[in-house]
Amino acid sequence: MIDPNELVQSFLAASEFAVVGASTHREKYGNKVLRCYMQHGHDVTPVNPGEDEVEGLVCAGSLTELARPTASVSIITPPRVTLAVVEEAAAVGYQRLWMQPGAESAEAVARAAELGLDVIHSGPCLLVVLGYRD
Repeated sequence: MIDPNELVQSFLAASEFAVVGASTHREKYGNKVLRCYMQHGHDVTPVNPGEDEVEGLVCAGSLTELARPTASVSIITPPRVTLAVVEEAAAVGYQRLWMQPGAESAEAVARAAELGLDVIHSGPCLLVVLGYRD
């Protein structure tokens, strides 16, 4: 098993990031995580099938629209949706996932492990690790 700190460092070493569950509502974590990446100068794409644009960035409807498996994927979705995101990420070829607190489910975590994905879960929030200012 990989050390959790090593997983975080590997995740953050990506050149691109995707935020599944990005939101236009600034008080929601899906928006805050997106803005945190932006504040730190990272190349980030919001992903939400219900939005065209979030924080001035063109929003993808799904990870399959991006087809950039070099990206690390932050997941800020309800747990019932997270499993589908894991399946989609694996199908496209993404390797690194970070289930933000509240997005994880035991089923999604287990499935990610079965698929051989590197997954951060049940731990730190990206906002704390990178440092976020509202």
